[in-house]
Amino acid sequence: MSRHRHSPKVVTASSLLAGDTVWLTADDRWTRKMSEAELLEDEAVAEDRLLFAISQHDLVVGAYLADAAAGKNGPVPVHVRETLRSKGPSNYFHGKQQRERPVALASCFERA
Repeated sequence: MSRHRHSPKVVTASSLLAGDTVWLTADDRWTRKMSEAELLEDEAVAEDRLLFAISQHDLVVGAYLADAAAGKNGPVPVHVRETLRSKGPSNYFHGKQQRERPVALASCFERA
């Protein structure tokens, strides 16, 4: 039987009321900043934290464990999906993206 090495994880979900991506903190809060999430190095602890998150069906939906790495200021994403989720929705600029004041896509094209 082959054993795989457990990679660090964070618990993530979607806020039931706001729809934002949220991460579970060590003190059982939901935060919109991945850097504040609890980084779970132990596989059994990660599974327990996921069960806790799933039990919070009045606050979040779609909870799962996401791979993460220890960053300078807290957990950071290691996959594209989590990088995108940490930035907010990408279909139009609102929420986190609006606060960063991005250049509108239409302004990047010259008129014919």
